[in-house]
Amino acid sequence: MENLDAVVIGSGVAGLAVARALAASGRYVVVLETEKTFGAHASSHNSEVIHAGIYYPPASLKAKTCVRGKRLLLAYCRERQINHKVIGKILVASSEHERIQIAKLAHQAMDCGVGDLRYLDKAELRELEPELRAVNGFFSPSSGIVDSHHLMASYLGDLQRLGGALVLNSPVTDGNIKDKVQLELGGGSDCTLECRVAINCAGAWAPELARQLGVAAPNIPRAYFARGQYYALAGSSPFKHLIYPVPSSAGLGIHYTLDLGGTARFGPDVQWVHKVDYAFDNSKETAFRDAISRYYPGIQERSLTPGHTGIRAKIVGPGQRAADFQIDSHAFKNGKGLINLYGIESPGLTASMALAEYVAELVKHQ
Repeated sequence: MENLDAVVIGSGVAGLAVARALAASGRYVVVLETEKTFGAHASSHNSEVIHAGIYYPPASLKAKTCVRGKRLLLAYCRERQINHKVIGKILVASSEHERIQIAKLAHQAMDCGVGDLRYLDKAELRELEPELRAVNGFFSPSSGIVDSHHLMASYLGDLQRLGGALVLNSPVTDGNIKDKVQLELGGGSDCTLECRVAINCAGAWAPELARQLGVAAPNIPRAYFARGQYYALAGSSPFKHLIYPVPSSAGLGIHYTLDLGGTARFGPDVQWVHKVDYAFDNSKETAFRDAISRYYPGIQERSLTPGHTGIRAKIVGPGQRAADFQIDSHAFKNGKGLINLYGIESPGLTASMALAEYVAELVKHQ
């Protein structure tokens, strides 16, 4: 049985950021990953947007880590030459009712410390984006896009330079929390590990993993799976900026983004599913066109092609108010125990470095 200092379970963007932060604090860190590569799920199946912190209640962990995480992420991307662009986001209202909604969002964002939002009237919107239809909007100049794979590879490189390691094809199949955390590994590893500290960064599978490790059921949120799919737009891009409609309770609406190669795409929608399932449902195209046409009427004359899908790691279900990130400690005694990260969906990519700071401080003070 091998004894380790710190183990991070899951090598998505949050897991790699946490591992990097723990290694920087002087710990020897091993990251365990079920798949044959890092970041195989939500971290590589998203919009790759750098968010400003517009959508979250001011006292929430999402708001705090998004606002700080954006600053940390942009500085890190510049320092390490990570592929990214700060192209700005326009949050649009397509009706008088939505005008009230986005005004509330703008005030909320300012309460969270987002100080660079700028109001746009109809004429200003038309000047910025001639093909956009809206009654008004707000411009977030510091929102952008990032190459999530390049970012994760850089986090992993930092971890390895600090003496840490990533072990692939190593699912945690069982375990318990006693004086130390004990982990049973399957896949190609087939061994037992003990560690002082384990961090559960298993994304959509985090609640299931917590149960496997002996966390009492009342302390574990229920896992819900919300699939979102994207359509790519054939031909030239109609907009220079990211375009976001008013959000829904389960997502940020079917928005317009660009990737770093210049491909325009729309999505994601929200489809509640019972398990992680990346199947693309092309019957949704009409619903996509109807939603997009509220702010881009020209979509009806354009060609859409099926893109990719992703799964949001949610801890609330249909019709429920959006949940905050949930980070819980279990069985900590003398600096030993388990920390679980639940519901790390958007803005988890933007917030990754700030979430890592938060977890590293939590470990230090246990």
